[in-house]
Amino acid sequence: MRISCDFLVLGSGVAGLTFALEAAKHGQVIVVTKRALSDSNTNWAQGGIAAVMDPAHDSFEAHAGDTLRVGYGLSKPEVVEMVVRDGPARIRELIALGAQFDAAVGYSGSVDETGAMPLDLTREGGHTARRVVHAGDVTGREVQRALVEAVRANPSIRVLESHMAIDLIDLSKHGGPHLVAGAYVLDHVAGAVHTIAARATVLATGGAGKVYLYTSNPDVATGDGVAMAYRAGALVSNMEFFQFHPTCLFHPAAKSFLISEALRGEGGILRLANGDAFMARHHDMKDLAPRDVVARAIDFEMKRTGAEHVMLDMTHKNASYLRERFPNIYEECLKFGIDMAVQPIPVVPAAHYMCGGVVVDLDGRSTVPGLWAIGEVTCSGLHGANRLASNSLLEGLVYGHRAARALAGARTETRFPDVPEWDVGEAAPSDEAVVVTQNWDELRRFMWNYVGIVRSDRRLRRAARRIALLKDEIREYYWEHLVTLDLLELRNIADVAEMIVSCATVRRESRGLHFNIDHPEADPAQARDTRIVKGEPGHLAAR
Repeated sequence: MRISCDFLVLGSGVAGLTFALEAAKHGQVIVVTKRALSDSNTNWAQGGIAAVMDPAHDSFEAHAGDTLRVGYGLSKPEVVEMVVRDGPARIRELIALGAQFDAAVGYSGSVDETGAMPLDLTREGGHTARRVVHAGDVTGREVQRALVEAVRANPSIRVLESHMAIDLIDLSKHGGPHLVAGAYVLDHVAGAVHTIAARATVLATGGAGKVYLYTSNPDVATGDGVAMAYRAGALVSNMEFFQFHPTCLFHPAAKSFLISEALRGEGGILRLANGDAFMARHHDMKDLAPRDVVARAIDFEMKRTGAEHVMLDMTHKNASYLRERFPNIYEECLKFGIDMAVQPIPVVPAAHYMCGGVVVDLDGRSTVPGLWAIGEVTCSGLHGANRLASNSLLEGLVYGHRAARALAGARTETRFPDVPEWDVGEAAPSDEAVVVTQNWDELRRFMWNYVGIVRSDRRLRRAARRIALLKDEIREYYWEHLVTLDLLELRNIADVAEMIVSCATVRRESRGLHFNIDHPEADPAQARDTRIVKGEPGHLAAR
């Protein structure tokens, strides 16, 4: 089936839905999402949204300074400045949509003389002020709820659930110019492939945590957008900088449950099994150190002691406070027999956030005409070598809004391109699905062991050899069999793994989230982005 629209949005998290709502004022929008509309990384976000909502005790300069410091020299000051200053307006728009954030004591529903909303603001690791807007400990769920309700009520937005983009439609592969003109999309319930033509195609597919064996991400996070952009020849940058969240719940029955950094922001203490508080040995901010420092510290202490986990201690806090401030985490821990008011929470690091991605400008344009990207799928220049806590939802809101505004004036000037239909060729149904399962498990395991929190030159070489072999098998399987959801996700995480290893191999230093034991110090000469396009190895390039 062939479908046309003005704006094709791949992904349904905060960035994609923010874009869809703004773009719907100027044309017809189709939102494609792999599972349900609310099934995204956004829905899992616990901590909150960082924004300067209390100018009496905070400032744009302070928020920008914290972001730049945590980015270890690779954040772009002009991007940081823009995102930080746009933040308060985007928060107010969410509130206008009906998002319910925790209010400060005595909140009457009005704004004060400075225009700041009197919200309850918390602090997280790396921040020097209380500036994180939150809805208990389920902020992402509340943001997603408000956006989903608004999208479903908008007649100019069509949602295709249980659909997954296979590849972008690149006209240069069909004798035309290098222009993205939509995407081929699999309805994985019906097993049919649709050709969707669009004047502008927007990647909002989120991250790629499933490239690693242990992750805080939901199952949908398989790097689909960055993999498709890579195959279409878009410039990709800084894929070596993958953030590992320091504290995921350690329990055999718990699947990827995140213990928010907000617990440390509210006084949580990391301890060894013997009660030793160890973060003072690793950073002068102790338990409020940036995530990369905390994740490496936990990894170091676990390897030093042989422990399977460390403990996050909140027992010095009142039980009623913990139940009110962290209701979801409190209840979830209780399900596994852990009362966080009387016993520390066992935690381990897990892959959490992709700081690299598709290179975009201040409005979300990629280096390929017709292709835009917003949110975690991008390398916008905001995060640099490490993401500051709660800047991710902020980035999605700001770039979703800016991309839609930038495209509003260009829509009527762009004609619908003539795009070819999907061709199955001689592909047949598979009777060897075990190949997909085996390759999926093998790739994620060696990425965790060789390209995880701590790396080495030898581990990276080993990973590169295994990825090359796996990609040969995946390529053969892809061309011989009809596409399925599992096959497409495997193909994408293999491409993501290749990009991470390629970028990590050429960064012969340790900076931010990338730590190589063969090059343990930062090299000022390498304070540059690592850039890659398909068919070329990663290379360091000046901004």
